[in-house]
Amino acid sequence: MTDKMTAFTSSVVTDLLDRESVQYKVLHHSGIAKTIEEAASQRGVAPDQMVKSILLRDMSGFHVLACLPGSASVDPKKVRAVFGCKRMTCADSSQVKSVTGFSPGTVTPVALKTWLPVVFDNALESNKKVNISSGTQLAGLELEFNDLVTLCNPMFADISR
Repeated sequence: MTDKMTAFTSSVVTDLLDRESVQYKVLHHSGIAKTIEEAASQRGVAPDQMVKSILLRDMSGFHVLACLPGSASVDPKKVRAVFGCKRMTCADSSQVKSVTGFSPGTVTPVALKTWLPVVFDNALESNKKVNISSGTQLAGLELEFNDLVTLCNPMFADISR
């Protein structure tokens, strides 16, 4: 991508939200955010309002999308326990794109390429509104937490360190 950002207009994520009549607010980025903290700063929100989506896999190729507050770190051992897996690690960047349809850093728990089990960390429930990726590096999306839960139908567990 060049230094100049192209204006965000829509994505597979906003298309899905529109089809489902979910209200959201587009929060444009002024540049490419390399960290959750940079994205939160550009959006004018706290990192804890950001939904960090991490693709994990076990040794058999079973994938899970773990979602937690932006300031938290996922504990693969806790996710492994939820799903009864022997070993679970973060998926590599090529797997992220092929499994989710999104590039690393733009993964969101909605509009996934293929169905995946989704687990939300219990701490996300403390937010009335949350921020998810638009599926691009150009903007984030703010929506009601309850709308996100309805779209994702996630499991809830303590999955952070």
